[in-house]
This record gives sequence, C-alpha cells and structure tokens, in this order.
Amino acid sequence: MRRMLLLATACLLMGAGAALAAPQTLGFDLSGRDLSVKPGDDFFQYANGTFVNNLTIPPDRSVAGSFVDLAELSIKREHDILDQAAAKAGAQPDDTTGKMGAFYKSFMDDGSVEALGAKPLAPELAMIKAMATPADFARLNGLAQKTLLGSVLAISIDPDAKDPRKYAIDISQSGLGLPDRDYYLKKDFAKQKAAYQDYAAKALAMAGWPDAANAATRVVAFETALAEASWSRAESRDDDKTYNPEPVSALAGFAPGFDWTAYLAGADLGKAESVVLQQNTGIQKIAAVIGKTDIQTLRDWAALHLIIDAAPYLSKDFDTAHFAMFGTMLSGQPQEEPRWKRAVKATEGALGDAIGRVYADMYYPPEAQKAMQTLTAGLRNAFKVRLEHNSWMAPATRKLALQKLGTFYFLIGEPKHWRDYSALVVKADDLYGNVERGTANEWAFWVGHLSRPVDREQWEMFPQTVNAYNEPLLNEVVFPAAILQPPFFNPKADMAINYGAIGGVIGHEMTHSFDDQGRKHDAYGRLHNWWTKEDAARFETRARAYGAQFAAMKLPGMGDAHINPELTMGENIADLGGLTLALDAYHQSLHGKPAPVIDGLTGDQRVFLGWAQVWREKVRPERARELLSVDPHSPPIARVNMPMHEIDAWYKAFHVKPGDALYLAPDQRVRIW
Repeated sequence: MRRMLLLATACLLMGAGAALAAPQTLGFDLSGRDLSVKPGDDFFQYANGTFVNNLTIPPDRSVAGSFVDLAELSIKREHDILDQAAAKAGAQPDDTTGKMGAFYKSFMDDGSVEALGAKPLAPELAMIKAMATPADFARLNGLAQKTLLGSVLAISIDPDAKDPRKYAIDISQSGLGLPDRDYYLKKDFAKQKAAYQDYAAKALAMAGWPDAANAATRVVAFETALAEASWSRAESRDDDKTYNPEPVSALAGFAPGFDWTAYLAGADLGKAESVVLQQNTGIQKIAAVIGKTDIQTLRDWAALHLIIDAAPYLSKDFDTAHFAMFGTMLSGQPQEEPRWKRAVKATEGALGDAIGRVYADMYYPPEAQKAMQTLTAGLRNAFKVRLEHNSWMAPATRKLALQKLGTFYFLIGEPKHWRDYSALVVKADDLYGNVERGTANEWAFWVGHLSRPVDREQWEMFPQTVNAYNEPLLNEVVFPAAILQPPFFNPKADMAINYGAIGGVIGHEMTHSFDDQGRKHDAYGRLHNWWTKEDAARFETRARAYGAQFAAMKLPGMGDAHINPELTMGENIADLGGLTLALDAYHQSLHGKPAPVIDGLTGDQRVFLGWAQVWREKVRPERARELLSVDPHSPPIARVNMPMHEIDAWYKAFHVKPGDALYLAPDQRVRIW
C-alpha cells in the first residue's frame, strides 16, 4: 500500500558514478545549468541541462544521477560495515555482527559458489518433478514465501485497510517473468518476449531440465495466458477496487482451479480464516487458467521461476545468462555490477535492520534529526494553512481533512526498535542456504504479526535506504537517514535550496495522504469515503485535468511513447503538492522578512532550482521504456517541468510569458492542494 518517493529501481546500485558535489554555501550546482535554454521553455534543461548532457551512464548501470549517486555513497558505507564484520565472523556465528559478516563472506566466496554449479537447485527441482496433482502445485506456490520457488500469487501481511489496527493477509496476482503484462500482450515488446523465451530454454537446459526448448515455449504461452487474466498496473492502484475480503472457506467456490487449502498451508497460513484478494477478478481468472493447464507445463513454469530467483546465487553461467536477460535486454545495461555490491544487497535482504543499526550510529547525527523535526513542522503548518484556505472544498470535508493532517505521524532517521535476528542461521560457506534461510526468517517475521496489533513504529525501509514512503493505512511517512544528505538536505547550504529539495520530499510524502488514492483513507488510515459527493467530484475533475497534461507531454527521445496518467496520478499529485508546500513553508520561515538574493538568484528561484536538482538523472532508452510501463513515477523531466508550470510563483520568478513552451494561462493551471 505504501507510496514511495522515487522509482524503486532508481536505487539499483549499478557501479561507480559521478561523485556528489562538495557542500557549498548555496547548495546548488550552478555550473550544471544550461543557460542557453529559457526557463519557460524547458525548466529541466535550464536547471540541469549541462550536468545531464555531460553525464555518462557507467556500463554497470541503467540510470545515473543524483539519487543513484547518493545510493552509491550508502552502499559504500554498508560495504565498509560488512567488510569489518566479515573480518570478525566465524564459520557459523551466533551474534548479529558475525551473521552479517558471514553472509557477506558466503557471497564473496565465488570459488565455492562456482564449484557447486547447479547442485543447490537439486532439492527443489526434485520437489517440482515430483508434482503430480494441482494440490502439489498450489502447495509449492505457498512454499515460495519462504524459499526461492516461484508463485503465481503473492502474499503480504499488511494492516487491514478497513481496520488498520489489525493485520490482514493480502493476496495479489503474480507469476510473470517479464516486468509487466504489456510485455506479453503488446507488439512493442515482441523483441523482449522472444528473448525471454530464448533465456527460458537456456536456463532450463543449464539446470538439466528435460525438453528445455519445448518447456520454454509452454511456459511463455502459460504466462501469456496469466497476463491476459491479470489486471493492469493502473487498475491495481485503486484502493477501493483492491479491497476484496473473502472467507477462506469461500475461495474454492470463488476461484476454482487452484487449491487454496494447499496453498495457504504451504505458506504457514493454514489457520487463516479470511484473506483480502487485491485483483479479485484477475485472481479468479488466473485460477481458471491454472485449472486448465496440464501438470507438465506447471512443472516447467515452477522450474524456470526457481532458476530465475536463484540465478544470482549460483555459478557464473546461471548469473551471466540471468543478467543478459534482465539487465541488458530489459534495461540496456552492458555490464553487471561488481560482486561486492551484489553481496551487500543480498546481505541487506536478510539482515537489513542489523546493517541499518550500525549505519545510523555512524552516519546519522542528532542535529539532522532536530533539523528534520523543524522542517516537518514547517511543512505541516504550510499544509494546514492551505487546507484552511482551500477554495473548492466544503467546510465538512475540510474539517475532516484538517483532522487527518493533525494526526499525521513522522518517522525520521531510524526506527525506535530494531529487528531480532537470533533465529536466523548463517553459514560462511553456504550462500544458497543463507538466502533461503533469510527468506524463511523474513516470512516468519511477518506471519508472526498476525497474532498481535499493528505496530505503527514498524518500518518497511532501512535507515541506509535512499528513499522515503507514505503508508496511508497508518497516516504516516518515513524518512530514512540515508536520504537526509546532499543534494536533498545540507544543513550548511542555503535554506531555500533545502526547502526545494528535502522540503519538496517531505511535502511530496505528506501529499500522498491526499492524492487520488490516499485521500480515500481517513485520519486513522481507514479506507472509507469521508468526502462529500461534490468535493470528490471537484477533486477528480482537477486530477483528470492534471493527468491530461501528462498524457499530452512529448518525451524527448521516446518516440510516440507517452506517460500513462492513470498509472502515475498519485505520484504526479504528490510532486505538485510537495513543491507547492515547500515554497509556502520557505515563505513562512522568513517570518515576513525579504528573502536574500544569493549569486543573483532570488529565494523563490532557489526553491525551484533545489527541486529540479533532485531530479538530475539520465536513463538508458531500454530502461526508460520499461519504466513507462511499470513505474508509477513519471520521468525526471516531467517531475520538474509539469508541477512547475502549475504554480503562479514560478512564472513570476523566472519571467515566464505567453509563447514560452511551458506557459499555461492562469485558468489552465491546475490547483489541487
């Protein structure tokens, strides 16, 4: 359910990139501007053009820019932490530091991994070959929650959308090897689909799977049928449509063709009385597809998805083939990242909170916490003023909106409570086993939540993660320590730049509670309609007008590809709200005094430039095309230009006039929050 600040894969740490700019008085890289471009024609290019034009994406990345560079710093720090832990780790340590080090060592021991070849797959491949009934298939899908097996359905343990005080079991569609249903159904992705079938045949053959070429053909046909049955990503964003509770006793009748009892038992959820089906009609159709599919095809599919998930932890032939498909073919990335970075990420997957505890102790100073508390208070007050003076919202809805804002909860820097990893067994010479035990430990952790009330102090990110998120079910936002650094936040820099950067981030996450889906949740996170009919209609009219602008936007170098506003609506609204609130909060921070002019730039100009600098990014064409299909965030150029030209102060700050490419007449500018 959570809404995140940036595309999840923008933080894929794919090699060394440009170093972060050294702290400066201003906090904005003036040399990165392209002054040959008028701000009113293309503000992204004006603010970032020289930097982006000169930016080279390293061969082991598909993306380069501000976010990735900061994530690069974070992973280097994690590397130092794990290197030190590895130096102290025994073969099978008991303490958490030793487990971190032993896990990392097991990944770095590529000689032992290479010697094993496909052997680690043998037990699960034997289970797959032994599948004889639909119940066997369903049970293995349930086991996928705690192993490297694949599943046609995904399970998560989340607060119940109607009663966020308790946890619910959410089940959603899954089962596709390619990034999205579009890759199976649209001609634009025919090349990728064909490459995927070739990869499937190769991967199955490497694992000794019989009749690999024909098996690959069967798998792709099966996944195409799953794709046809699945909801689109845009449909899956709707919080109303995705809340479909069902008694477990009714599942067999609702979605026949899949053995639900065996599935839930395999996932250690055999005692569950109810579940929430997110894409309910999609899951119903997926169950029907499974029911009509022969057992051999189901075996083929299960074998392939085991190999896909396991490949990064197997010998080089498996890993190389996996990267060629999912790194180069899909994302255009020529080279795989160094092994030590993959080792850090794998260790984080199993022991992320343990790494985070050390990271926060080393790199999150108390003054950063205090500064963020001041900033969040300022942004909250700016939002309060906006709600109080909202011109299109009726008093009844405004009262409840203010109540929701008043109960807003901030989690900053690091969690109050840390995870206990005492049950996790780690061995310095068993990478595959470590990954599986880590997966099982993580699943047991979440299953354990079902027996207790929801803990709003529970984080779903680590302190070392360069990101932030909003959890509408708890009416809270989380800002990990790692994002509270330049270019987002620099306590030594001009505060106008900080307001545009980290202030925009804070406002972005706050606005998610009032975007097209977040607005459906009340002050306590409950999913229900607290709006008047007229106010809801006015909101939707404004949101549609804003979405139409994104749909009409021409993306440089992307041909006829366009942004899908139904997929990106929540993030687009959050960007507009975040930048608007950041500007308001900056004005309030001046306490009536005039903003200083620094390097010839006014305060308002610096706020807008601070926001633009955050999105300095270059993306490989293959990755950009993929993101348009799967990512709920718009491309960087849109995240800068589109919210800018809705804000009156931007026109005044940069003297934008009719005839400029980004100019909108005042009555065409969308005002939401």
